[in-house]
Amino acid sequence: MSTPPTPIKQQSLADLMRALGAAARAASKVLAFAPEELKNAALSHAAAALRGSQAKILAANELDLRPAAALEMSVAQLERLRLDGARIEAMATGLEAIAALPDPIGVTLQKWKRPNQMRIRRVSVPLGVIGMIYESRPNVTADAGALCLKSGNSVILRAGSESRRSSAAIHECLVEGLIRAGLPAAAIQLVPTGDRAAVGHMLADMAEYIDVIVPRGGRKLIERVQREARVPVIGHLEGICHVYVDGTSDLEMAARIVLNSKMRRTGICGAAETLLIDAGAVQTHLRPLLAVLLNAGCEVRGDSNCLLADPRVKPATEQDWHTEYLDAIISVRVVAGLDAAIEHISRYGSQHTDCIVSEDAAAAEKFLTHVDSAIVLHNASTQFADGGEFGMGAEIGISTSKIHARGPVGVEQLTSYKYIVSGKGQIRD
Repeated sequence: MSTPPTPIKQQSLADLMRALGAAARAASKVLAFAPEELKNAALSHAAAALRGSQAKILAANELDLRPAAALEMSVAQLERLRLDGARIEAMATGLEAIAALPDPIGVTLQKWKRPNQMRIRRVSVPLGVIGMIYESRPNVTADAGALCLKSGNSVILRAGSESRRSSAAIHECLVEGLIRAGLPAAAIQLVPTGDRAAVGHMLADMAEYIDVIVPRGGRKLIERVQREARVPVIGHLEGICHVYVDGTSDLEMAARIVLNSKMRRTGICGAAETLLIDAGAVQTHLRPLLAVLLNAGCEVRGDSNCLLADPRVKPATEQDWHTEYLDAIISVRVVAGLDAAIEHISRYGSQHTDCIVSEDAAAAEKFLTHVDSAIVLHNASTQFADGGEFGMGAEIGISTSKIHARGPVGVEQLTSYKYIVSGKGQIRD
């Protein structure tokens, strides 16, 4: 019996994805050796194009928002999708900030000489071709394209279908920057179809073209990528971030940090999802901290101590401690001191970002040392979990992996290295 023919649609999509991969691989060989001034020029031209295309980008974004609202997307999803003049300017400024960073390629990271007089250097090199799969966030198109370009990598961007028009308008600006700088337009490509099967091709059928996959989106997307990818993955599954307020903390400072950590932007992975309060601070801190959250419109789900402190608090369930809300909801628990807080974070956290508010230097140091998260903070909001705030210009995402990159993934984290060994005729016995 003959094998049934492959459907034309799937065959066509496979051909399209292979063509994108081949073009990206060819472009990566140019970018790996591109002078810093050309990469910076492309980013500067792209920033100017973003500013000059603001009306076009906003019109495209409006077309994305209309069906998104009809689909009853969550408030957090719509907030990530929505663009305005300030966000477009932030994208342009981000590109310029990335251009101003030192070139991460060709840097001697370490060097030494062996007893046999051989000289060894470890030198930074690009990863190659990066596949970026993301949902809802059109600004990721600019951030990811710019970071990959600066680090000498080509990138294949697969935006979510809900943001495809916005992403396409932004992508045009990036391509304009590449062309004006004399770099290959295929260095930054956007998958031109909303067919979800394209994601499957990137994960399973393009290992000869794609070196690393970076997902950015909801739990279902991340789980699929981690399950199906045939190449290394840089990313995180969830951002279950904690703020622990201990008994020595200044109440006014604690209130500011807690409110900002939760409510500044509730839909980002660095938003606090659980507040832990030292039992020694219940009399002084519990009721005021609950009030500042509740009065700001945040739903609080708390343990028995919280229920007694404020009648507006809803009872927390076991599932709440495991939940990344990405919304104006927070779970609150009273814990029996620092060790209990560390134990709670170890059990329920996602190794993303966790904070201690304390005036006790020894307690803070123990928290920072013993909490095994990518980012740990003392007396600062969890919303600083961001590559731009770390001085990286922008980020392609936050990684909770312990292999290769961890924390904000900027230009340096998008590089690998090779060893260059120089000798004078040495041979091994």
